[in-house]
Amino acid sequence: MTDTLTTPINAHAWQREVHEHYVEPHWCSERLFAEEKFDGPIWDPCCGFGRIVDAAVRAGYLAVGTDIVDRGYRDFGGVNNFLQTPDHRAHGPAIVCNPPFKIVREFALHALSFAAVQKVAMIFPTRRLNAAHWLHGTPLARVWLMTPRPSMPPGHTIATGKKVKGGIPEFCWLIWTKGRVGPASIQWLRRDA
Repeated sequence: MTDTLTTPINAHAWQREVHEHYVEPHWCSERLFAEEKFDGPIWDPCCGFGRIVDAAVRAGYLAVGTDIVDRGYRDFGGVNNFLQTPDHRAHGPAIVCNPPFKIVREFALHALSFAAVQKVAMIFPTRRLNAAHWLHGTPLARVWLMTPRPSMPPGHTIATGKKVKGGIPEFCWLIWTKGRVGPASIQWLRRDA
């Protein structure tokens, strides 16, 4: 008898990526910018291949992308260790990114500490929401559940041209708005609007 809970589901197990560089499908940020409004320029401090920055520009925003490593993005704004960036170096009133999940708490709290930053959006593994007690006391406004679940392979997989599909983890966008008080709303961000 086959145990359905341990039977593999047509999914990939990838080699771990240095600096947690995992790449979201284009639709994740395209749909976010179609549904969520931002004021002023957008900064992606872990831009990777630039997908979020490109989607922001296509949506009509000024945007800049930096990262801890130059990954070959054509409009790369420079090497920058986000967690060591001082307040006066913020690149705009909005931060939108796919952060390293091992240090997502530190990323979010640092982003919210910038005086000039009014809105923060970060991709987050949905399965971690229940244990994310650090979210209490933050100005979390919305949780956008992405559907269907996006496959987010490591950057080296994308760079080799491999086709990716069949992601198992579920992801969401967490949206913080400075000054927000009260419970966050939960909404669905569908790839096919």
